[in-house]
Amino acid sequence: MVAAPQLVNLGRLDYLVFDYLAETTMSILASARAKKPEMGYATDFVDIAMKSVLGEVKRQGIKVVSNAGGINPHGCAAALQALAAAAGISLRIAVVEGDDVAAHMPDLRARGVQDMFTGESLPDKVLSANAYLGATPIAAALAAGAEVVITGRCVDSAVTLGPLMHEFGWTDADYDLLASGSLAGHIIECGCQATGGLHTDWEDIPDWAHMGYPVIECHADGSFVVTKPEGTGGKVIRANVAEQMLYEIGDPGAYLLPDVSCDFRDVTIEQQGDNRVLVSAAKGRAPTPFYKVSATQLDGFRCAGSMVIIGIDADKKARRTAEAIIERVSDILREGGMPPFTSTYIEVIGSESSYGAQSRMRPSREVMMRVVANHPLKAALAIFAREISPSGTSWAPGTTSPGGGRPAVSPLIKPFSFLFDKQALPVAFVIDGERQTVSIGKGAGDGATPDVGAPEAWKESGGASREVRLIDLAYARSGDKGNLSNIGVIARRPEWLPLLWNRLSDKAVGDYFANMVHGRIERFYLPGIASLNLLLHDALDGGGPSSMRMDPLGKGMAQMLLDIVIEVPASVADSLPAPRG
Repeated sequence: MVAAPQLVNLGRLDYLVFDYLAETTMSILASARAKKPEMGYATDFVDIAMKSVLGEVKRQGIKVVSNAGGINPHGCAAALQALAAAAGISLRIAVVEGDDVAAHMPDLRARGVQDMFTGESLPDKVLSANAYLGATPIAAALAAGAEVVITGRCVDSAVTLGPLMHEFGWTDADYDLLASGSLAGHIIECGCQATGGLHTDWEDIPDWAHMGYPVIECHADGSFVVTKPEGTGGKVIRANVAEQMLYEIGDPGAYLLPDVSCDFRDVTIEQQGDNRVLVSAAKGRAPTPFYKVSATQLDGFRCAGSMVIIGIDADKKARRTAEAIIERVSDILREGGMPPFTSTYIEVIGSESSYGAQSRMRPSREVMMRVVANHPLKAALAIFAREISPSGTSWAPGTTSPGGGRPAVSPLIKPFSFLFDKQALPVAFVIDGERQTVSIGKGAGDGATPDVGAPEAWKESGGASREVRLIDLAYARSGDKGNLSNIGVIARRPEWLPLLWNRLSDKAVGDYFANMVHGRIERFYLPGIASLNLLLHDALDGGGPSSMRMDPLGKGMAQMLLDIVIEVPASVADSLPAPRG
């Protein structure tokens, strides 16, 4: 509602790009299309975003690229074409095809293909199965004269890289340039996260209500400047752009995309002036021969209920209430001959239950009980939803409902991922009713990471020391990739990075998140921006729609880590400003 008009009214765009898709989004769109065959795309793209700017986009000659097609890109294009026709606007729309691999599933199952993370066999039925395509077909569609390019599933950064390939004439062998263009797309793919959104020092970011959306000025050598429209809120600063570069990238030396294997470790980020940040070019290597496929399946049903509990020992009363609900419904299911719950989960919001042993909360006097249950039968969870209400009248004193009535039962969508040979998947685009195939290179890369070692070893001074929180020494941002949590940590001063590397060891981080992280921890070093990237395996209870946690995407894990107490030399502690928060 805000972003497209703000950017278009700036009056100096060549391209307007939109990123709508995530693994969870694909499952939602699959469910929507199952109910209505004409659905399955991001309707907001047509009904809100494009409707608000279509006339100006045409008048200014701005080209548009979006992955809003979801699992029905032709349906999205038809809806946009109808909108344009109703406004008397002629629009050449290209639709990228080839990401849907659902028809290949029987053959893949017969060949024994497994989930790339869990090793599980592919399910008998899927709701959706889509390969992450790259930027090459987008560039080809633009070269054919498209004013709007709509894709299905592609990597988020491809909607930016495609226009850069077209405008600068970058080929599929220009790996450094492709990596740089992919980084540009990665920086802006989450909108205001590049202009002050989610910044560690959030109090320094002005005017959230009118936050500016990112604009990038790209150069043929791969470098680019991040800025925003004048007169808008937010702030474009080096630290925030660095946070976004690390966001959800896993191994920064092997960020694998369909067009290129990216290496961001030597990228530098510099403040050029007010609301202008220069990002240097990245390095790239040949891509691998495979697409990653993100697929979804129906895995039963889920219901999540909640009650507010107030008073002395509210957290204890909340946990006992949730346990009683599960016990009561389990008895009812057993007596009715129904199978037991697949799984249940209890959280007490307001008592720092996410922190486990790291919680510093004294007994809380006001909490929200959250209880979640999974079951193969929808009817069983209807009973569960019904039996939450009696807790308000039968058990703990001070129990009240937050409103909203009985909780709903929803399908439980489970994601799974696997690799698919690029040469086995035809890719094309359709424009003016004509289908044009696009040649995709085989990809000769192995996805391996050249080693850059670790920061210079930290030398203990042997003098006086004090304890400080990580937030006083670093910025951080976290996100997810399936069941992996990624936490990027940027030193506030480059000379502090060896200290951070020493203190944030695998063991220290593992101990801190012991109640949440059940797999190994990897650490990666980025000398270009004096940072480290943490990759925490088996950290999100399955992640995405599978997770039963309040924070299924790990968005809060950086904030939790920033509160860890570490020992530093007194000289470092004395140089710090007043503690935050």
